Amino acid sequence: MAEPGTLPTGFRELEVLAVGTVLLVEALSGLSLNGLTIFSFCKTPALRTPSHLLVLSLALADSGISLNALVAATSSLLRVSHRRWPYGSDGCQAHGFQGCVTVLASICSSAAIAWGRYHHYCTRSPLAWSTAISLVLFVWLSSAFWAALPLLGWGHYNYEPLGTCCTLDYSRGDRNVTSFLFTMAFFNFLIPLFITHTSYQLMEQKLKKSGHLQVNTTLPARTLLLGWGPYALLYLYATVADVTSISPKLQMVPALIAKTVPTINAINYALGSETVCRGIWQCLSPQRSEQDRAK
Repeated sequence: MAEPGTLPTGFRELEVLAVGTVLLVEALSGLSLNGLTIFSFCKTPALRTPSHLLVLSLALADSGISLNALVAATSSLLRVSHRRWPYGSDGCQAHGFQGCVTVLASICSSAAIAWGRYHHYCTRSPLAWSTAISLVLFVWLSSAFWAALPLLGWGHYNYEPLGTCCTLDYSRGDRNVTSFLFTMAFFNFLIPLFITHTSYQLMEQKLKKSGHLQVNTTLPARTLLLGWGPYALLYLYATVADVTSISPKLQMVPALIAKTVPTINAINYALGSETVCRGIWQCLSPQRSEQDRAK
């Protein structure tokens, strides 16, 4: 991190402002779309089903990512005037922990939705409430467990190159950090990606001939791969080489890409679902909803 009173190494004032602006747009977009999704779930009884509970879990996680991006955007804009991280060391650890929990919950929720859809479409039996609740609890407890490990000594949270947000420290080359990053990438990215891809592929193979496939079977896995893949590659690279050889600007690219995932997920899982869209429309048009019920 740059010393107080100076800009981060490798960045000009205009570049810091540009990153802050991009983060702000991503944060507001993700918060508004996922917030609308959460509001519709709370207000529309038809959406209170086990399968939609998994989508609600994803929307909550993505809202947390967008909130984390909002803090990063604010600190980026403040950094131009104050020239320092405004929330202190404890704030950095809290920011890193909150971001890690919601990122892992988002990735695992996507995998849970994929498995839930495979169960629904291929077994022709509805997802039980007990199963959906168990999946959601596992996703969030597992995410909190992995995110807490750096606070307990395995891994470490530190500032990203711009110094405006905190994440898992990948700049250290010691065994403690590299072993944690490799394990994290395997269990919390590669395995969920495999589950997501396999579930949709099996579902597509089974239902393609019948013509009853009503979900996008390629976008979820691509979103995970393209959205979080650059971060995973950065972490894996840090386990085998000196990551400081990568320019600070290039190191910030994965963070900016990842912050678009909440918006993409909201479009795919909420706005891309006729049932959820109907629920959102009912929330935004209460008078129309009352007329529909009267009919």
